[in-house]
Amino acid sequence: MVIDMNDAKLVTLEQLRGFLAGAADLHLTPPADPAARYGFIKAVLKRFKYPVQNRAHRGLIRRYLQRVTGYSRPQLTRLIAQYLRSGRLVQRYRASTTSYARKFTAEDVVLLAELDSLHGTLSGPATRVLLQRACGRFGEARYARLATISVAHLYNLRAKPLYQQHRVHYSKTQTRPSSIGIRRAPAPEGRPGFIRIDTVHQGDYDGRKGLYHINAVDIVTQWQLVASCERISEAYLLPVIAELLAGFPFAVLGFHSDGGSEYINGDVAKLLDKLRVEFTRSRPRHTNDNALVESKNGSVIRKQFGYAHIAQHFASDMNDFCRNFLNPYVNFHRPCYFAVDEADAKGKIRKRYPHELIMTPFDKLKTLPPLTRNLRPDITLDRLERQACQMTDNEAAKALTNARSKLFRSIHRRSKAAA
Repeated sequence: MVIDMNDAKLVTLEQLRGFLAGAADLHLTPPADPAARYGFIKAVLKRFKYPVQNRAHRGLIRRYLQRVTGYSRPQLTRLIAQYLRSGRLVQRYRASTTSYARKFTAEDVVLLAELDSLHGTLSGPATRVLLQRACGRFGEARYARLATISVAHLYNLRAKPLYQQHRVHYSKTQTRPSSIGIRRAPAPEGRPGFIRIDTVHQGDYDGRKGLYHINAVDIVTQWQLVASCERISEAYLLPVIAELLAGFPFAVLGFHSDGGSEYINGDVAKLLDKLRVEFTRSRPRHTNDNALVESKNGSVIRKQFGYAHIAQHFASDMNDFCRNFLNPYVNFHRPCYFAVDEADAKGKIRKRYPHELIMTPFDKLKTLPPLTRNLRPDITLDRLERQACQMTDNEAAKALTNARSKLFRSIHRRSKAAA
């Protein structure tokens, strides 16, 4: 059913306002002829004396015209401006009657899909060279048209449905920005308890994932704790993170990681928020944000465990080794470098590592002022001192080496038995 609309009785702005309020649910089909719509717009502008109306009344007239004619707001603005300049509305465009023949046929699209399938979908310029070589060097005449294609239009052909039917290409999942964690470097201000954390994967073997080492290092004292877990899903990782946070002798105030999804997720954020721990993560193009723990990955974890595959079900044994031998050794018996910042003649800050500042993390903790040590209520320096003096440095290193050899022999023996 077609209804012809006669708006001749709409002569006041109040009537326009009432029409817009009552026609909110009506579906109006504007005239198909642009000349008819132009004439309607001109008549309405003239009837309501649009040029002399104030801003509010002009907006009301615009909404009415937009509702009835179906024109967009920018297009209607251009038409009203034309009317205000010349007092008339003239169609300034015409439909194009020129048709262009297709240069590349459906056969070319299929050929392109086959070539991309053979070569693994190379870049546009590289694919164009392949097409030119196929036609010019190897004399394959079927590539004659495609050899003349531009790189830009080559991507147009790849976007066509026919190409997609013959060549399904899977792209990697695109990353999305996350609001979890603050993108900035930690600011410990000389206080222990601001840790950097990272994950080290212990190799793959025949498609099977190895276990993961979780490495946490305090920024000020370089107190380091290492733990292992089978997988980095929340069921396995969250208990390990909670154990690491509870294993530091001082209260943890800050938690800094890179952009890995094993840490940048709601479960870890909820755990840290419950413990009142500040959550920060590395910034783009700032490689030093997590450099301390990255260096410990190589100098401690890789030096102790190497790069060979260790199956995931050995995570419990590896965790016991870290808890009983590795962590006590690196914190009480393994010296670390501590830097001093000095400004040169040009004002540039340079780091210097004096001999007297090469010490163990525990010795560094003892040098801090008592008010900044931030020790846990159940931890005292005397208790830590007794633990440090249980063995000499050489005895601790020997115990670590023997325990590691025993662990690896056990892993090797059980791996061969399972095979």
